[in-house]
Amino acid sequence: MNKNRLEAFSDGVIAIIITIMVLEMKMPHGGELKDLLPLIPVFLSYLQSFVFISNYWVNHHHLFHTVKKVNGSMLLANLNLLFWLSMIPFATGWVGETAFAPVAVAIYGGLLVTCGLSWTLLQNSIEKNHEWNQEIKDAIDKQRRKGLLSTALYIAGILLAFVNPIISEVLFLSVSSMWLWPNKDIERAFSNE
Repeated sequence: MNKNRLEAFSDGVIAIIITIMVLEMKMPHGGELKDLLPLIPVFLSYLQSFVFISNYWVNHHHLFHTVKKVNGSMLLANLNLLFWLSMIPFATGWVGETAFAPVAVAIYGGLLVTCGLSWTLLQNSIEKNHEWNQEIKDAIDKQRRKGLLSTALYIAGILLAFVNPIISEVLFLSVSSMWLWPNKDIERAFSNE
């Protein structure tokens, strides 16, 4: 099967996820700058989730450069990832509305872990169905190690949410910053092929 439909569908779902998040942001009740203050947690949670979702979109695009054709297991793994990503607007809204309450932050962190595990399932499904050169395999292994570190930081953030939710958010943002730039090793491997 051709990968173009999977990529187009994924792009559409991710665009809708981001749109839903911004539409959930409510207008301030007043025309003064001070009326924006209660919306700061809502905006910060939106910003964090926007970066998180954007990272998945960029890295999804990059990963699918390694794919020549898709099969049923890849379609299902991709749908699984999109399902969990589609839950981000709910968790984002909850974190923002509760001004980073510990339980909301912990649930958000749990969702981040689940998205990361879903990404790993997708990556494994692609890897099982493609013969890559050693350079691409090494790049994917490097990405897998970064994924393990991300999961460890997310779990630490979940636990720390009950101590200080701001520390959790800093950990979550540090993971997002690790994924801001796509895997350059994959780009190099393709340019050398």
